[in-house]
Amino acid sequence: MERRPLGISTLNVAPICLGTMTFGEQVGAGDAHHILDHALSRGVDFIDTAEMYPVPTRRETYSRTESIIGDWFAARPGARDRVVLATKVAGPSRNMDWVRNGSRNLTKSEMVQACDDSLRRLRTDRIDLYQIHWPNRNVPMFGGIYFDPSKDEDFSSVQEQLEGMATLVKAGKVRHVGVSNETPWGVCEFVRVAEAQGLPRIVSVQNPYTLVNRTADNGLDETLHRTSVSLLAYSPLGFGTLTGKYDGPGGVDPAHPEVGRIARFETMRKQRWGRPETLAAARRYNALAVRHGMTPAQMALSFCYRNWRVASTIIGVTSIAQLDQNIDAWGTVLPPELLAAIDAVRWEIRDPAQ
Repeated sequence: MERRPLGISTLNVAPICLGTMTFGEQVGAGDAHHILDHALSRGVDFIDTAEMYPVPTRRETYSRTESIIGDWFAARPGARDRVVLATKVAGPSRNMDWVRNGSRNLTKSEMVQACDDSLRRLRTDRIDLYQIHWPNRNVPMFGGIYFDPSKDEDFSSVQEQLEGMATLVKAGKVRHVGVSNETPWGVCEFVRVAEAQGLPRIVSVQNPYTLVNRTADNGLDETLHRTSVSLLAYSPLGFGTLTGKYDGPGGVDPAHPEVGRIARFETMRKQRWGRPETLAAARRYNALAVRHGMTPAQMALSFCYRNWRVASTIIGVTSIAQLDQNIDAWGTVLPPELLAAIDAVRWEIRDPAQ
């Protein structure tokens, strides 16, 4: 599998990244280790996780995913040196009092402590890409669409956050830094402050990019291009909506109504991925794929895999069979007439999972 540069960093990553938010909830430790083994054997050596995984996040499972990956490293000597490892520090608590005691901020000292905790769980001495999971400021995200300045509060500045990252980089605990769920302004500010103050420059932003949420096309893509910051696209299958599994009546898979996070977890049904508008849009795209002789997942993944905006696409799976299907979609190239048809649908429905 080819390698692509990640921003201006020294990292060259696979164009497919294994996301791990299912490990520890839908996927047990043993199966997770088999999935990691198989991904590595197929050339997917870029692994993304986070301190708050698995999802849906809850007190009882918080940080379990990192521990599962750490156990995998410990049981397989040499595996750590074969992968590019990315993880994330949670942003300000969103009603999660088990993360930094519910801190409403992300200070330099909190960031350093969170990184140390991740290193311990991951059983490694370094993280290749350390990311801020969501902004440490008032900003619409995770389904919000409007900025409300009246909700601004005191928060650690971008400079303080970068100073925290600098401490970790100087200590050799982190190689490169990035952000996630960021806005065009946020990306520009992180780059501006880093260059002005001689602090670590972000090399990537991890944001949703999928047929049901292409908000990155609305200005963030130009920002990333002009700042040389790479896009790591998450949820390319729209939390499973772009596989066809939720195309049945009531938004469920009639053959397997218990399968999938949106069907299984009520909290997921209430989020942007479970909106009626999102499910309706996904059915449009899924039908389009079938008319062109493809599976819905094949078309949705290929849209991300071959998109100039995307450095690497993060896939999440619950089985080796799913992993193989996702990797096998790499060889699919969407013809111009299909890309035009996809854009025509988006013109009508825009981004329902924003």
